[in-house]
Amino acid sequence: MKYEIIIAGFGGQGVLSMGKILAYAALFEGKEVTWMPAYGPEQRGGTANVTVIVSDERISSPILSEYDAAVVLNQPSLDKFESKVKPGGILIYDPNGITVPPTRQDITIYRIDAIAAATEMDNVKAFNMIVLGGLLKVCPMVSDENVQKALRKTLPQRHHNLIPLNEQALRKGKEIIEK
Repeated sequence: MKYEIIIAGFGGQGVLSMGKILAYAALFEGKEVTWMPAYGPEQRGGTANVTVIVSDERISSPILSEYDAAVVLNQPSLDKFESKVKPGGILIYDPNGITVPPTRQDITIYRIDAIAAATEMDNVKAFNMIVLGGLLKVCPMVSDENVQKALRKTLPQRHHNLIPLNEQALRKGKEIIEK
């Protein structure tokens, strides 16, 4: 089993955090992992993406030109990465920052209304965990138990009171993702 994933959006959307949680969850399962962030100099509002590879075997290189799955959270990311999903791969997008939706016919496209769901939960910071829940529903590469361990590992101790909300957001993402 090997998943090569890109998660892309604007800084401040939790893109890098999603990748880090996914990477830690895979490490807890004894899998081989790479986590490679890329972002502009801006702290918020600039572009950000992270490449995560999760594999049962050694990973030869963290550099990828094509992906099994792409999670795109804004139009610039969709424009850049839609063409880089392997034929037969998966593209997940939140329609809230997308003006021209994906059009490829040779991949499976999923829509997740994560901003709307986070607003409904009255916590827009849960947005990224909703998206991660959707990804894990369609690409179940790690267990929910290890995602919870990864949350505890990556969130600072002062934010551990938010873990139940994040777990609820993960479940919500699994419920609302749709083809």
